[in-house]
Amino acid sequence: MASLQEQLLKAGLTTKQKTRQANADKRKKNKQKRSGVQHGATMQEQIKQELTRTKAEKQAKDNALNEDKKQQLADKEKTLRIKQILLHHQIKNVTGDHEYNYTLDKKIKKLSLDTITHKALVNGRLSLCGLDGVTYIVTRETAEKIAELNRSIILVQNDKVADDQNDEDDPYADYQIPDDLIW
Repeated sequence: MASLQEQLLKAGLTTKQKTRQANADKRKKNKQKRSGVQHGATMQEQIKQELTRTKAEKQAKDNALNEDKKQQLADKEKTLRIKQILLHHQIKNVTGDHEYNYTLDKKIKKLSLDTITHKALVNGRLSLCGLDGVTYIVTRETAEKIAELNRSIILVQNDKVADDQNDEDDPYADYQIPDDLIW
């Protein structure tokens, strides 16, 4: 009966060179076992180690790419949620005679507001938010919700001003201090 190597050769599944290499590796391995000395790994073992190493590297790279995609998707979802909140809760039709200055994308912008809205914005009851170059006027509570998601969206959020408390000894009590000086 023919050996397995001869059968593989006959079937054309291997070559003489590969059979010689396998026999040489087998002899070297047996000789190393007898002598007790560990030499370098055989070619087959080296190939297996290389395959496992490349497989591990590919898996790590795929995991990193998946994490990046998940992060990008989460950021996009957060931005869409912020935009939805802004569109739903924005205050419209507040155009008036008073101008309010603020910064958007490192540029000073002017917003024309009516008296009530201007006063509410100065006193902190309203806030300005900016997203994609558009300014939204929202309530303080809405701005706080948005600040939890992304603080950089908030353009103007003034602190609440306490009701006018006048000192009795104040010599300037008769003079009103303007909320926003226009130069």
